Amino acid sequence: MSVSWRAMTGADLDAVLAVADVVHPDYPEDRAVFAERLALFPEGCRLAERDGRALGYGVMHPGVLGVPPPLDAPLGALPAAADCLYLHDIALLPDTRGLGLGAAVLGYAHALAARQGYRVLALTSTPGALGYWARSGFAPYAEIGPALAAKLASYGAGMSYMTAPVARG
Repeated sequence: MSVSWRAMTGADLDAVLAVADVVHPDYPEDRAVFAERLALFPEGCRLAERDGRALGYGVMHPGVLGVPPPLDAPLGALPAAADCLYLHDIALLPDTRGLGLGAAVLGYAHALAARQGYRVLALTSTPGALGYWARSGFAPYAEIGPALAAKLASYGAGMSYMTAPVARG
């Protein structure tokens, strides 16, 4: 019963959506959003599985610090002035706790960001995940202006834009 992360493919999108339906029922995103992220930045799309069963996924892509993409919306293109790796979503089924999958995909994100030359990881946290991200080295972004506040409000109540320095090593 080996548990591992691997590169996501287009054939995985149904499994990704099934995981998203369980983990994020209040933040649904269309299949096209995941398909576009995979097409634009495949190295940022990972799938966790055990014996062929999807246990979770990680989707990340270059971003602009302080400017998270809207929920459930296509990017159109990667930002030319990208200065961070944005963790669009890391979702793990509830029965995977204790398997180390979160730490493994976060380690992958740090390594990917370092290879890409980024110094910062950024994400938008749901209220229930704030503690996890804080324990993982993320802190609330200090420069929340009106545009970022409005974007966070559009995601729903209690959302937090967070950043962490990229671990070098």
